Amino acid sequence: MTDYRPLGRTGLKVSPLTLGTMMFGGHGNPDHDDSIAIIHRALDSGINLVDTADVYSQGESEEIVGKALKGRRDNVVLATKFHGRLGEDVNEFGNSRRWIIREVENSLRRLQTDWIDLYQVHRPEPDTDIDETLGALSDLVHQGKIRYVGTSTFQPSQIVEAQHVAHARGRERPVTEQPPYSLLVRHVEREVLPVAEQYGLGVLPWSPLAGGWLSGRYNRDAITAPTSTRAGRQPARHDPTRADNACKLEAVLDLTDLAEENGLTLIHLALAFVLQHPAVTSAIIGPRTHEHLEAALGADKITLTDDILDRIDEIVPPGTTYNVADEGWQHPAITDASLRRRPEGRGAR
Repeated sequence: MTDYRPLGRTGLKVSPLTLGTMMFGGHGNPDHDDSIAIIHRALDSGINLVDTADVYSQGESEEIVGKALKGRRDNVVLATKFHGRLGEDVNEFGNSRRWIIREVENSLRRLQTDWIDLYQVHRPEPDTDIDETLGALSDLVHQGKIRYVGTSTFQPSQIVEAQHVAHARGRERPVTEQPPYSLLVRHVEREVLPVAEQYGLGVLPWSPLAGGWLSGRYNRDAITAPTSTRAGRQPARHDPTRADNACKLEAVLDLTDLAEENGLTLIHLALAFVLQHPAVTSAIIGPRTHEHLEAALGADKITLTDDILDRIDEIVPPGTTYNVADEGWQHPAITDASLRRRPEGRGAR
């Protein structure tokens, strides 16, 4: 029997594991029937929260989810996201009212549903006023097209700003945050998770297996670069030969030893660690195959002892993230040099 958890203060109860569907479609498993069978197995196991996004395989993932939920929609908490680019036009992406109102209709069509339970802002967009975004999302709640608003990979200040603006302007407030969090990506422990607890948000960590680093593929006898499609798209995160991943690899090997010493798979150790944080509601698993799903199931039944948690903290100190590429989003003030340099001809303040 699954022990369902409260989704923040919404009154909804969700499973400790969320089925993420990024790997269903052309960028992962292109077989629709097989992907649907994996979704059905997840639902039969007790998982009741399914998370997707419009950009996953350019809408194909949502189409697969829509087909899989026929006849089962009422018992599933369905979440999707918007923000990413889905066309060549300059306005076919982002967090503007124009795009949100247009894209929610596309997601509803692909998902073959009349409503989305949790509609999430996939990434922040500093150029767009958060009130613009929350205003559009509030209208969709009032129209019955979405039930709740969420965010993903927001910085602590952005989470607080969204809560403040919602209160001050009478908007629907975000009720969830979806941050990157794993044994190797712990920077969110510094502020994101405490802030989420402060505001009573449901927390749905993505990539709890660190993009496959914690899947058990590495051991001390076989260290080679992964060949998955995900690794090919994101070499900065996945290539163990890169200098910025060397510390990450050493931590993985030590964590693998720790899991084996305690009779656990590395996957179960990783998922149980994330689920044991008091701020976390449900960890998002993203299987591509039936084997991936089966390897993750049961992790919510494991409780790590204080001794194991202390040893984890020795291997990867709290608040540590080895590779900034794993953070999921960097503010343009960091990535765009022009935002850090005074234009020529302007005097000092």
